[in-house]
Formats: sequence, C-alpha cells, structure tokens
Amino acid sequence: MAAKDELGRRGEDVAVGVLERAGLVVLARNWRCAEGELDIVATDRDATVVFCEVKTRSGDGYGTPFEAVTQAKRRKLRRLGVLWMSANPIKGFPVMRFDVIGVLWRPGAAPVVEHRAEAF
Repeated sequence: MAAKDELGRRGEDVAVGVLERAGLVVLARNWRCAEGELDIVATDRDATVVFCEVKTRSGDGYGTPFEAVTQAKRRKLRRLGVLWMSANPIKGFPVMRFDVIGVLWRPGAAPVVEHRAEAF
C-alpha cells in the first residue's frame, strides 16, 4: 500500500473513533458505486444519516484538509449520498447531513483532528 493510501486509511480510522465517541453509529465505510466512494456513512441519535468525508494530510503544503473539499467534490458527495440512500433504504424520511473531518497528521506527531458537522 502506498504511503498516501496508508495515511488516508489511518485518518479514516481516527475519524471513525471521533464519530463513535460523539454517539454516532457507523453504517458503512468506503462505500463504493460506479460514481465514486463515500468514506463514512453513519447515523446520529435523531436518525439523521451522516455522510462524512475524511481528508488526511501530513502537512499543509497543499492547503488544509478542508480546502480539498471543493464545490465539485461537494456536488459529487451529495449525489453519492442520494445513491447510498437509494441502495440502503432507511425507514421513514431521514434527514441527510454532510460532515467533513480534517486530520492533520505530521510525521512524528499526534494527529490534529477537526470535525465540521453540517459542513455543507
């Protein structure tokens, strides 16, 4: 596995821990379809379906993790959220929420994690 992919996987592991400590239940990780991938799908206490994009960086040379979630990426994530809902029926009419977790994990340091609920 490439170092970049390993860093991303480790960042997603950290993000799952953040969400679970906040009381969310993870329903899926790395859900894929023909149009792309959702990093984490979870549900909140009030049955909100949370689609969480995780961006992990080892430095800020290419910008912050949040700067990587462009308008085009947001559009794609919204579309993937609808596709996930179609493939995984949930009772009733749940609210959908899109979060972003940024993980800045510099070599030799502990990760710095920021969770932005309702990021877009």
